[in-house]
Amino acid sequence: MKIKQLQLKAIEARRYIDHEEKPRQIRIDHNSTITQVRSTQPDSATVEFQYTASYGPVGMIKIDGTLVFEHEDVKKIVDEWMESRKMPNPIASQIHTAVMQSCVPEAVGIAKDLGLPPPIPLPQVQLGADPKKGGIINGPEIA
Repeated sequence: MKIKQLQLKAIEARRYIDHEEKPRQIRIDHNSTITQVRSTQPDSATVEFQYTASYGPVGMIKIDGTLVFEHEDVKKIVDEWMESRKMPNPIASQIHTAVMQSCVPEAVGIAKDLGLPPPIPLPQVQLGADPKKGGIINGPEIA
């Protein structure tokens, strides 16, 4: 399967609380949803999708878009989608991965503009003793 022509169509973002109000803990939920699948040619189909990063009562980011994928069994995949709103797991996995790889970096910039935490976990640097092993953790070199 080949994914091509991924395009973003709409971006909606909102912060529900003022910047001065800082909640103690924010849970960030990601969701990628396929909203429509249509056959466009004998070996390709258009998929409409929606990505949402929800910050609970703090805010949300929603991105709508489309992509085109090519596969030799497009008619069968589209028919299955129309009938049950499902598609084979390997194909759905590739589509959702492409959506996330495109939308999450976009959502990071939007989150920064709204004063929300980035919708990805930032790496943690820990220096000192490893409590599990009782030893020293080799940390980054500091000049």
